Amino acid sequence: MSKSLATVIGRAASRPSASLSGFLGKAIKLTDGEFWSNVLGNTSSSGKTVTIDSAMHLSAVWACVRIISTSVAGLPLGVFKREADGGRVDARDFALYDVIHNSPNEDMTAFQFWQAVVASMLLQGNAYCEIHRVRGRVIALDFLLPSRVKLELDDDGRLQYWYTPRKGPRREIARQDMLHIPAFSLDGRVGMSAIRYGANVFGSAMSADDAANSTFKNGLLPSVAFKVDRILRPDQRAEFREYIKEVAGALNAGKSPVLEQGITPESIGIDPVDAQLLESRTFSIEEICRWFGVPPWMVGKTDSGSNWGTGLEQQMIAFLTFCISSLTSQIQQCVNKRLLTPVERVTHYAEFSLEAFLKADTAGRAAWYSQMTQNGIMTRDECRGKENLPRRGGNADVLTVQTNLSPIDQLGQSNDGQAARAALMNWLQQPETTAQE
Repeated sequence: MSKSLATVIGRAASRPSASLSGFLGKAIKLTDGEFWSNVLGNTSSSGKTVTIDSAMHLSAVWACVRIISTSVAGLPLGVFKREADGGRVDARDFALYDVIHNSPNEDMTAFQFWQAVVASMLLQGNAYCEIHRVRGRVIALDFLLPSRVKLELDDDGRLQYWYTPRKGPRREIARQDMLHIPAFSLDGRVGMSAIRYGANVFGSAMSADDAANSTFKNGLLPSVAFKVDRILRPDQRAEFREYIKEVAGALNAGKSPVLEQGITPESIGIDPVDAQLLESRTFSIEEICRWFGVPPWMVGKTDSGSNWGTGLEQQMIAFLTFCISSLTSQIQQCVNKRLLTPVERVTHYAEFSLEAFLKADTAGRAAWYSQMTQNGIMTRDECRGKENLPRRGGNADVLTVQTNLSPIDQLGQSNDGQAARAALMNWLQQPETTAQE
């Protein structure tokens, strides 16, 4: 990209309302599929045309998208009500709770819906959902294929959403009826597709796969040329080509061909070992994981460092912090902004429960509950509720702390009280005559 073009694009990205419309016209389309392809294109330097479908044929891309989307979709997304004392309670009776937690629409469960949303963010850079309301209340969310949604700018520089259904003319969806969740963005409004910007990486991985498949198809044999000691006539060349087919067939069948007088085979091309084919494919996996923010060991690319327990745990924490949390924060903020009214946002908000990741770690979950109850942060009934166990009530719903953590200035008082109680118990246990004295 030339310096002048990069400068224009950079300025346009910083002022999308004015600069972009002036750069490419008023009817500019800002979707990754059309706008950025006009500027950057989607053909890799290896010559491969990279599309979402072709990229998903790469095992590393499939694994990254599957792991991230299913991880986010598996987290409970609930609605909570703020309490006057700063706490919160589950607002399960709130109308929006059932939509985002159980059934967003007639065809999808909440897991299927949020999985599609996250996959769309990763591959397309944006996720679009049409909001359906009855008397101001959200009753359903319909997931829209990003390829069928086109963005335009109106006269005021604001986004317009146009949707083309499978049948019928395209229609405009009002901004207040569109839940638009962008992924990583430069202008804060339209997300950027990792597939499009990483076309060179994905194209190189496709080329390496093609080269490997071709090598194995030929029985791991290099390309062979045959040198003859004479100049052949056209009819002799045609006859010799038929002879080469027989030789090649014998090689693929594991047979030894017979070379006639004056024919010498020579190996041409680059040997797969010399081309470091396996190393190139390994490097492609690491590059793809870098684009999606997934540790390579999560897609099956392991080494001595990733097999170390403590290091593995730290990488998992980094994955949750820098990859999963960035997506959940974006989703829940867009949900709060688009699906709740300004009045409702004062008392209610939607949030993912990241504690659900602890359910896969029994020991870690038990240690966490123990610390929370022993330090008076949670009651035992609250812990039982998180484990879907019935509440016991009574002392199980009382905050408790360990008594050995008493303040220093109260140690004497505590000892005196214990001594007095001990004396009283001894007196009560004495014989009746002694007690009367």
